[in-house]
Amino acid sequence: MMNGKTEIGLLIVRLVLGVTFLVHGLDKFQSGLGNIAGWFESIGLPGFLAYVTAVIETVGGAAIILGLGTRVAAALFGVLMIGAMFSVKFSAGFTGNGQSAGFELDLALFALSLLLVLTGSRYLAVDSLFGRSRQTES
Repeated sequence: MMNGKTEIGLLIVRLVLGVTFLVHGLDKFQSGLGNIAGWFESIGLPGFLAYVTAVIETVGGAAIILGLGTRVAAALFGVLMIGAMFSVKFSAGFTGNGQSAGFELDLALFALSLLLVLTGSRYLAVDSLFGRSRQTES
């Protein structure tokens, strides 16, 4: 069982990760998913992945903020970050090459996602409400 400080730390990670992905997902929708799909195609990825990515970032970001399905959303974020690093970011190096960003942010977001996959985050989480109701019924 985790102590209170650990749970508060995980809550902070959950909120920061959730807001980061939510904002990135909303930005994709506001920029026009067709434009993002075109960019995906220009780097050799199928355009439909832009739509999948935008939905995962937006819905997953909101879910993680609420603490709903945290481990699942975090795992999906981890997959997105691995994809971003291998498809685009590694070629620019750790800090970037002057033309595009490096993979340092993607690596940090991957590590935070992995932390939440491994530990979860139940403090002030909607998921903890479901756990309590199951415990009181048994």
